Amino acid sequence: MSFMAAMVPRPPGARLVETRQRGWVDPYAGLDAFDFARQAPSPEISAYVEHFWVVTWTGLAEPYEQRIVSHPTVNMTITQDFHRVAGVIKGGFAYTMRGSGRVLGTRFRPGGFRPFLGRPVSELTGRFAEIGEMYGAAGATLVEQVLAEPDAKAAITLIERFLRDLGPEPDPVAEEVAALVAMAETDVSLTRVDELAAASGRSVRSLQRLFRDYVGVGPKWVIRRFRLHEAADRIHQGLDLATLATELGYTDQAHLTRDFTAAIGLPPATYARLIR
Repeated sequence: MSFMAAMVPRPPGARLVETRQRGWVDPYAGLDAFDFARQAPSPEISAYVEHFWVVTWTGLAEPYEQRIVSHPTVNMTITQDFHRVAGVIKGGFAYTMRGSGRVLGTRFRPGGFRPFLGRPVSELTGRFAEIGEMYGAAGATLVEQVLAEPDAKAAITLIERFLRDLGPEPDPVAEEVAALVAMAETDVSLTRVDELAAASGRSVRSLQRLFRDYVGVGPKWVIRRFRLHEAADRIHQGLDLATLATELGYTDQAHLTRDFTAAIGLPPATYARLIR
């Protein structure tokens, strides 16, 4: 298994936006203050984990605030500052980096954390739960071991062993959910919940219950969030906002602007000027 690295520094005041498959949406790429890497999971846990991710940084002269735009996934994150499981965060959130450090994260597949939780994932939505509190002594030991392990690949091996030892049971419903979320992400013409429900063969209400149970948020939020990721990518390509709003199913440009600003932290027109 290999790492894919991308460097993601930025000058004071800039914001980093991370997207699920398109890498770092960043107008200031090209320097070397930060390294971002991903590693695929082993086959034994690939039904549950999408990938592991590692961010490292060295010698920051000034604190840097990294803004994250969340996805419809659960993440388990271990760093010196915190060690927690994060449910889907509907708004943006930020982490301030100082000096040198490392963040090691486990991104679960949509629906993939349900077997490890044993109850609706919506109970975690908008929350951060300490790993030690969620998994007791075994979770606390994992945190200690990962923080003490300087090699990222070896630390990931520790996390994989921990997850296997929890004994998750295969769940065909989780596989169905992952496929539906993937559809919402890749089919940019899909902008309404009733369209996704029709494709799934479920009623709208059934789909809503399914997503809250396994993803943690409703299908409308999932679709909208992926369309915002698409908007960021299209803005980068130079597409005008009025056309973009129409193509992505927004009622008008103002609607797109409101959603984009709330999630990204700046209006799309400002974002477009920064990346050109």
